[in-house]
Amino acid sequence: MDKVPEQTTSGAGHARTVQDYIDETPFWADGTALRNGPMTAMQWRIWWLSIAGKFFEGLVVFMTGVALPLLAKEFGLNEVEHGMVAAATLFGILIGASALGALSDHFGRRPMFIFEMIVFTVFLVVIVLAQSVVWVIVGLFGIGLALGCDYPTAHVMISESTPSRTRGRLVLGAFAFQAAGALAGTAVGYLVLSADPALGAWRWMYAVAIIPAVPVLIGRLFVTESPHWLAARGRHKEAEHALKRLLKRAPPYPLDIDLPGADTEGSPKKEAGYGALFEKKNRRALVLASVPWFLQDLGTYGIGIFTPTILAASLGHKRENAQSVADIVQNDLLAAEGAAMIDVLLLAGIAVAVLLCDKVGRIRLQVAGFIGCALGLFLAAQSAAFDGPMKMVLIFAGFMLFNFMINLGPNAQTYLIAGEVFPTKVRAKGAGLAASFAKIGAVITAFFFPIVLADFGTSLLLYVLVGTSLLGALTTWLFRIETKGVSLESVGAEESRELPA
Repeated sequence: MDKVPEQTTSGAGHARTVQDYIDETPFWADGTALRNGPMTAMQWRIWWLSIAGKFFEGLVVFMTGVALPLLAKEFGLNEVEHGMVAAATLFGILIGASALGALSDHFGRRPMFIFEMIVFTVFLVVIVLAQSVVWVIVGLFGIGLALGCDYPTAHVMISESTPSRTRGRLVLGAFAFQAAGALAGTAVGYLVLSADPALGAWRWMYAVAIIPAVPVLIGRLFVTESPHWLAARGRHKEAEHALKRLLKRAPPYPLDIDLPGADTEGSPKKEAGYGALFEKKNRRALVLASVPWFLQDLGTYGIGIFTPTILAASLGHKRENAQSVADIVQNDLLAAEGAAMIDVLLLAGIAVAVLLCDKVGRIRLQVAGFIGCALGLFLAAQSAAFDGPMKMVLIFAGFMLFNFMINLGPNAQTYLIAGEVFPTKVRAKGAGLAASFAKIGAVITAFFFPIVLADFGTSLLLYVLVGTSLLGALTTWLFRIETKGVSLESVGAEESRELPA
């Protein structure tokens, strides 16, 4: 369609809500309505700046997998310290998601959107300059705090500024950059090691992340506050102003924005606390948002962080009992190559999820994804009974299927669902608490993974993760709430919103 619609109102009316205006589409002079309206410059700016948090999470977490062997050698890490380094970022996310992310329900989405990027940049510098493993752990934990804050904050920044019919694919489109970051983290580790095959190369890996962090921080200074949040707080005039700024486009539509209460100075509404999440009307949503996410994180982060280690050990290409810097670097390079091949499937999985989430729905994709993950892990576990080419085929086939299905289903859908199933007043708290609970699983896996690998081997751990994946599918189905195409303002209106037949 080449020309702009001549009329840009789709039916006015009184007492229209924030989401009504965001969802409005233009129509032609003959009355034919457009299916979708164009996104505004501000909506796209929010989206582009929101993808950074997901990208940085994938970058740092997966880059840590490449950096770990170098850190272990430089600081002489034992198994416990090794686990602490691996789990530090994830533990920071656990704390940050609820302790910092929930603050966007109190202070607003925009202030926390900016603050988290300041924290992220500062602690990157701490890691680069670290002279002991203690400061490395502090730096990784601080980065985790920032990334944890981003879980609910970036999600609600996107979901509260975009149309209901395209919200799913826009949120998941941003989430896709976690997979892009994972691939970039492995690639950065490989390229830095290739250019500087020394123990200190891990510092350059983290220094690279500072380069994009600074412009993202600057860009976040120029976004508008969420009109949903302002309206929920009773700040109607400010909500109307923010909505006009959010929907500024040429030709303009909606032609007029008139929110209920904007003509008066409403008193701020009482803020809901964490207790509201445990009320009957939100309890089902809390279980759906938290438990499956916890179960999928058991596998996602354990497999993701230690994919290089597992591949190097399982494929037998590494130099055993490596002590020299050259041998350690060589093992790391080989492992990074194999991990990069498998991580590509993360991008493929999320790409399919973006295409299907607003058509098939969140619940069906999450259930199918969990089952696919279980199958992939089961295939990888069978490799213990084989040697030679068959062993390699099973490992790569299993891990590739796992990475594809995890991002098609639970890794993407749990993030999307957690930011949609709670009412506006507690949306960030709910999403943050769900993310924190999920990261308990990630921390457990990251901390104990090296110990389990050393004492029990790969197969037992993979079989355990097969069971947790199947349990995730069952929990998702039993507590299902489908949010495909549902207006955020209707969330919480009913006590049970099940999957439609």
